[in-house]
Amino acid sequence: MEHLDHLSINSLRFLGVDAINKANSGHPGIVLGAAPMAHVLYTRFLKAFPKKSNWFNRDRFILSAGHGSMLLYGLNHLSGYQLTIEDLKHFRQIGKTPGHPEYGHTDGVETTSGPLGQGISNAVGMAIAETHLAAQFNKVGYDVIDHHTYVLCGDGDLQEGVALEAISLAGHLGLGKLIVLFDSNDIQLDGKTDLAFSDDHKKKFESMNWHYQKVSDGNDLNAITKAIKKAQKSDLPSVIEVKTIIGYGTSLAGTSNVHGSPIGEEKAAELRKTLDWPYKPFEVPEEVYKFYKTKVYNRGSRSYRKWLNMITEYQEKYPAEAEALKAFIQEQNPVELKDLPTFEVGSMVATRSASGKVLDHLSKVYPNLIGGSADLTASTKAKGADGHFSKENRLGRNINYGVREHAMGAITNGLVLHGGLKVFSGAFFVFSDYMKPAIRLAALMQIPSIFVFSHDTIAVGEDGPTHEPIEQLAGLRVIPGLNVLRPADANETKAAWLWAIKQHKTPSAIILTRQNIKTLPCVSMETFEKGAYTVSPESNRLDGILLAAGSEVGLAIEAQQVLKDMGKDVRVVSMPSHYLFEKQDKAYQQTVLPEHVKTLAIEMGSSQSWYKYTRNVYGIDRYGLSAPLEVVIKAFGFTKEKVAQAFLNI
Repeated sequence: MEHLDHLSINSLRFLGVDAINKANSGHPGIVLGAAPMAHVLYTRFLKAFPKKSNWFNRDRFILSAGHGSMLLYGLNHLSGYQLTIEDLKHFRQIGKTPGHPEYGHTDGVETTSGPLGQGISNAVGMAIAETHLAAQFNKVGYDVIDHHTYVLCGDGDLQEGVALEAISLAGHLGLGKLIVLFDSNDIQLDGKTDLAFSDDHKKKFESMNWHYQKVSDGNDLNAITKAIKKAQKSDLPSVIEVKTIIGYGTSLAGTSNVHGSPIGEEKAAELRKTLDWPYKPFEVPEEVYKFYKTKVYNRGSRSYRKWLNMITEYQEKYPAEAEALKAFIQEQNPVELKDLPTFEVGSMVATRSASGKVLDHLSKVYPNLIGGSADLTASTKAKGADGHFSKENRLGRNINYGVREHAMGAITNGLVLHGGLKVFSGAFFVFSDYMKPAIRLAALMQIPSIFVFSHDTIAVGEDGPTHEPIEQLAGLRVIPGLNVLRPADANETKAAWLWAIKQHKTPSAIILTRQNIKTLPCVSMETFEKGAYTVSPESNRLDGILLAAGSEVGLAIEAQQVLKDMGKDVRVVSMPSHYLFEKQDKAYQQTVLPEHVKTLAIEMGSSQSWYKYTRNVYGIDRYGLSAPLEVVIKAFGFTKEKVAQAFLNI
């Protein structure tokens, strides 16, 4: 090991140990064990320019083992990202260095990781994005999209189901620009991994069409270097299992005791002696900064300038493609509501079918719109254009995820995080539960992933309670920062899609019906964006309000007529988005839902998310039934007569 490599690796180790000790919280084991491989990646391979951390053609590095965040912060500090030594001293305090990496919060962090398995799955999405965009824009001599996606993961990541789903799909798709460094230390929080884990990694990865290598000594920089070079030449996604010692150099090395607890001042002093480290806490030798300036920052600067020169030539030679690439990167939004398909008022259209038609149109307007379903394309109508994305067709914009809902959610996030693409996914609504961690992370990261869910209520019918959502709407509506859009008809579905596709920081869940429902008059975008509005007003006096979403809006309008025949004059309010309605001022909210007016909320699902608007909710707080949808709906009392009676009973 060269002197500067050795000095740099120990700088990373002690920055981690010292920050974790100061915070009295953190995970020192991975920092001490994995520092050599991370150092090799940054100083010998990673193509990134810290001054332009959002450079589109940079390599992406994902710390999937997000508990090792101090390793990432140390690397990025040395490399010249916007992370000072003071930031490192405030590790796990409110500031730039949270306990797990957070996208958009800390310079140089590509995704929010920590929930194990999410990061490596995000990386699969990034690798798909790179491969797809390269096929669209690269020309002979002009590889304007040409970068790798690197991952550092641990044993825990590879025990998560979402990771295995994503790994399987990555191998099937032949994502050769994806390289995973596996920190294989045989330890996890509860003890040795063999308490719960005895997989043969080589056989497992090779059976899933990955290129597998093993480095027996995690401190052997040359062996790690050779392995990464080999991985770069493979047409398959690559995993390099690097055998490391967790908590390297400490008396706790090789045990679970060093995984998730500070080693303390006494053991830190011992480690300084063991590793011959004479420096004070948070002191980094100047030659290490210079080394990283040369090997990471300056090398990245050269790569960036070279790419800019290539782009200039590319613009001259391929002006149309250059303009398209610019539009992709800038996320331009050329479409308006009037441009989308029209639906005749009174026609019977399932909102999933309307969504499919809108999506077909949007795919023509947005050549960067990509997505797919979890083996449910025919049912959800969530299908991308230009054929299936595959090894043979990198231009395809329909991703066949197979029955891998959780990976689909995380891969969708990765595609969005890469940039340049607008991305959707599709599944049955009841299986949104499989995707919840990825949906939550999209909201936490403030990224505009679009999650399409069909078969939204007990109207699923014959498939029965296993496939009939009840609590899912309430469960998604309480996720901060997620806009749950449940359109009342085909026209609201258009508006929901238009809202979702124009977002830059807000993820959307579009909730759609299986059954045909009546198309209502077209709503303006301005009105829809208020989240709730009067869809059918009272005639004269206001005796009450029927408040609903989705297919129940049409039912509420039918019940309105029943009540009118009984001498009751009520208003029907459609509330496609609680999220948007909550953003309106009190004056507008009072206009739509005035206080002290008898109000009945109606939804074929859990009642819980409606009590903020009224104490009177006509919902379903038990599981569904297996029968034709008309029979199930009647059994639960969702008829115009029953709804009208429920209002009268208030």
